Amino acid sequence: MAFAQLSTLIALVFGAAQFVAAAPPRKIRCADGNVTSNAVCCQLFPVVANLQENLFDGAQCGEEAHSALRLSFHDAIGFSIHGGKGGGADGSILAFNDTELQFHANGGIDDIVAGQFPVFQTTNLSPGDFVHLAAAVGTANCPGAPQLEFFFGRPPPKAPAPDLTVPEPTDSVDAIIERFADAGFAPDEIVALLSSHTVAAADVVDVTIPGTPFDSTPFTFDTQIFVETLLVGTLFPGNGSQSGEVLSPIPGEMRLQSDFELARDPRTACLWQAMINDQTRMQTQFKAAMAKLEVLGQRNLVDCSDVVPVPPPFRGQAMFPATFSRRDIQQACQATPFPTLETIPGPETSVPPVPGS
Repeated sequence: MAFAQLSTLIALVFGAAQFVAAAPPRKIRCADGNVTSNAVCCQLFPVVANLQENLFDGAQCGEEAHSALRLSFHDAIGFSIHGGKGGGADGSILAFNDTELQFHANGGIDDIVAGQFPVFQTTNLSPGDFVHLAAAVGTANCPGAPQLEFFFGRPPPKAPAPDLTVPEPTDSVDAIIERFADAGFAPDEIVALLSSHTVAAADVVDVTIPGTPFDSTPFTFDTQIFVETLLVGTLFPGNGSQSGEVLSPIPGEMRLQSDFELARDPRTACLWQAMINDQTRMQTQFKAAMAKLEVLGQRNLVDCSDVVPVPPPFRGQAMFPATFSRRDIQQACQATPFPTLETIPGPETSVPPVPGS
């Protein structure tokens, strides 16, 4: 009888311990009424409001939101797990822009920095915190995006990142995978990060057509990018390897050479295909890869993810563009069937450029 009572007591204590461990974190109400899990994060809510009003045109998924996400990548990827390649996600691209904007891979970044720098100067944030908070907030304006994490407390950068650390669209798949591996990323994480191209556009790949989007829905964080990169396309005759551009069968749309080849490489093709119409998978894997990217080279940061706005939902489906069908797909992954998609009804249309580019 005593043994039974002891067993019951142990069970109750163990259950209570588990209950305490599973309790939600304590919330703190800031002076402005916002709620967060850490008091140090309270200072960020006014910065978020500042970003939305003065950088993102009232919380729009426009050119500045797209650009903020691009800047965060170009800043953070200048890092090596083996050392000697920059401080990672430290804001050096903002603080040492005179140096880093001269790198060939950072073509077009000067306009992004010019747009962000005046807003940055109105905050008390370090360059690294500003760059990566702006990326998280800007992405949150895009329907279908995940709510990205944000960690706070980066010290000022010590030096610019070295050149040749940002992959370029003219690089081979081997070179891209090698560069990402040097920064600590596997091929699946490369595909996940390239989900960002669903809200991206090119300004300097072909300077005659600035603001050319990479898919037909550049203001929605959806899986359309993974469909349209698999449509039949060829490199520009004679200069594809120089321009980094691939002929797209969709008028007004550009495909990067690197996206075209990663979509067809055996190391990345199956995840590329699996992303199609799997919004949850894309959101989950992009969020995880971005969480890793934004803390490269950083330590002792505070989790302030709850200051990042919740993105609007997206409930649509990926579709073949008008006049296209399964017969126009260059399927590279044979391990699983290609997803069943409908075709947008109507005649062929041209994708307009992204305004403000």
